[in-house]
Amino acid sequence: MANADKTFYLTTPIYYPSDKLHIGHAYTTVAGDAMARYKRLRGYRVHFLTGTDEHGQKIERRARERGMEPKPFVDGIVAGIQELWRKLDISYDDFIRTTEDRHKQVVEKIFARLVEQGDIYKGEYEGWYCTPCESFFLERQLVNGNCPDCGRPVELLKEECYFFRLGKYVDRLLQYYEENPDFIQPESRRNEMINNFIKPGLEDLAVSRTTFDWGIRVPGDPKHVIYVWIDALTNYITALGYGSDDDSLFKTFWPADVHLVGKEIVRFHTIYWPIMLMALDLPLPKKVFGHGWFQTKEGKMSKSKGNVIDPVVLIERYGLDALRYWLLRDTPFGSDGVFTPESFVERTNFDLANDLGNLLNRTVAMMEKYTGGVVPAYEGHVTAYDASLEAAAREAIEAMEAAMEKMEFSVALAAIWQFIGRTNKYIDETQPWLLAKDEASAPQLKSVLYHLAESLRIISILIQPFLTRAPKEMWRQLGIEQGPLTEWDTVRTFGTLPAGTRVVKGDPLFPRLDVEAEVHYIASAITGKPAASAAQAENASAKGEPAGGGEKASSGKPEIVIDDFAKVELRVAQVIAAEPVKGADKLLKLQLDLGSEQRQVVSGIAQHYKPEALVGRKVVCVTNLKPVKLRGELSQGMILAASEGGRLAVVEVPQDMPNGAVVK
Repeated sequence: MANADKTFYLTTPIYYPSDKLHIGHAYTTVAGDAMARYKRLRGYRVHFLTGTDEHGQKIERRARERGMEPKPFVDGIVAGIQELWRKLDISYDDFIRTTEDRHKQVVEKIFARLVEQGDIYKGEYEGWYCTPCESFFLERQLVNGNCPDCGRPVELLKEECYFFRLGKYVDRLLQYYEENPDFIQPESRRNEMINNFIKPGLEDLAVSRTTFDWGIRVPGDPKHVIYVWIDALTNYITALGYGSDDDSLFKTFWPADVHLVGKEIVRFHTIYWPIMLMALDLPLPKKVFGHGWFQTKEGKMSKSKGNVIDPVVLIERYGLDALRYWLLRDTPFGSDGVFTPESFVERTNFDLANDLGNLLNRTVAMMEKYTGGVVPAYEGHVTAYDASLEAAAREAIEAMEAAMEKMEFSVALAAIWQFIGRTNKYIDETQPWLLAKDEASAPQLKSVLYHLAESLRIISILIQPFLTRAPKEMWRQLGIEQGPLTEWDTVRTFGTLPAGTRVVKGDPLFPRLDVEAEVHYIASAITGKPAASAAQAENASAKGEPAGGGEKASSGKPEIVIDDFAKVELRVAQVIAAEPVKGADKLLKLQLDLGSEQRQVVSGIAQHYKPEALVGRKVVCVTNLKPVKLRGELSQGMILAASEGGRLAVVEVPQDMPNGAVVK
């Protein structure tokens, strides 16, 4: 039940409907959806807004290229976006379109007010304009003569236009940054805004255009169209009814708790938008979170590179939960991520099929075999392992909640999966198949089976913000319904699942995938071309030919025999702390838990990972490497990583693999 006093207002960017959306757009919206679902579970009254930014020169040009008027052109694309959100199970409360009257009428009022109070004035603009980004730039801001955001060519424009006096509010803006250090997240984006845009001098912002027609007209001066950012940014308050006859939602939910945006539009949301709100004498948002981009091995996604990933292809073949899990688990929110078919298939197999799916399947099967499919009564701590399992549940809940408050989705999921791994280990520790052979062990067997079922109930609640289909199937197999037994507060009371509940065996939650076949399928789907299979690559290698049409690869190192490789000791290690090495831009100092000991390793990965993003990850460590000192810091081993084309990724192992396990 939502608490009327606890509100949470969350927004995604409003997406530009000039073309079909890709996995990067899905990433932002799925992250927002996970946060909205989590807050609802915690009893908040949530308002989750998404939508489309439908005006501007690029839309007008695209429509003309298709022989269409702009409105019918965007109508078709917006319908596709809304269908994608349905496929992704996005639980938004409102979808705002900037072509709606409820938006346009208020934008006109806001513009007129800002003109009247002197914050907007008419002048003449000459500068560089990027049509794809709908942005003006100074000469000094260009990179090799191109747009600093997207790298495309810019046009030199000179025209009469209206300007917004940004400089009038700079001191107030910097004061707000100072008083609200969490306003811009991650913190690196805050430094970027100050150093790259504010300190060099904030120019007045051009807020109208006369060279195209598709947009909201300036009141009283219809040859001018309101510049897209004034139009677009105000959606966050027009959607709440600000400036309308019914502003009850605005009074309830504003200021926004968080604006989720891609890092390329942080500037507009943390400089222009706050200044606009100051001019309107309105409270500022509590937080703007600028996440990173998803790329492929070929770099940023684009049609010209042939590396655009359609999320629908992945949903239709692997199910929605597999995609949602990978998006939020594989990359720390705020950092750039790289999509590879291999990482997607491996996450699905190891985390979803092996860890979660197999845990449910084993538990239900043993309960059907040993207790006739009936959940036994909870008797407290009967075996030597019951207390530690319950403690692991409490630790997972606390860690997950703490991570979600900071929008650390991958950390939250890692905490849940650590508990899943602990529950799987509990089966191996208690060995219920042996307990079942001895009638004297019946109390222990019943306790084990209860603890497994109750752990799965808790897990099914914790994963709800991220996976929207699996929890319902878990409840069905556990014999419970969505309701009192699946409410958030019950996760803190181990022993809530009623005795006598009847479990129902079902199909695997996540069928295990054939790695080679599915990597081949995904690669083909991305490029539209057949990809070389492992067998083809092996045959090509045997003939001395390049695999998949690329250049012949060579490591440049001599062959070794198995005895050489056997000299290297590789073990699973968990990163428990990480920090930069003073005076070394490329080095991070890692503290590793190897099960029986703790070691310090210095690794040259600082330009690819933030220290906090590594904590909790399980990596592969070379443990019999002779210790050395790097920049005065002792390094007692080396962690494994893969690199290609300037990118680097640390090799990871599943969370349920114990620290210190030998890698063979």
